[in-house]
Amino acid sequence: MEAVKDSSHLYEVERRAYHAERPGFRIAELQISPTQKVPWHYHNHVQDTFYVLEGQIRIFLRDPKEEVVLALGETYTVRARRPHLVTNASKTSATYLVLQGIGEYDYVPLT
Repeated sequence: MEAVKDSSHLYEVERRAYHAERPGFRIAELQISPTQKVPWHYHNHVQDTFYVLEGQIRIFLRDPKEEVVLALGETYTVRARRPHLVTNASKTSATYLVLQGIGEYDYVPLT
């Protein structure tokens, strides 16, 4: 698949906001329901650092295969080019920040 600069049309979330957006860096805030997910993808140039504000999220990773569950206040960083998928690990909505950078943002969906 081709890399895109804006992935908001590729998957649905309850709420999405951007903070401190600058060239080469941004902070995305996402709120997802228990049934929503951010599908398999990777970024060519930026790493994702996840920080949970409410609920729990589960991050599935490839290369190597791994599964990480994060609760309130916990963080985890996914390096550039490492495929990952994010789901809600809670029975209620989960809210988290994703710090993305340093570098040009892109989103490469995987099938």
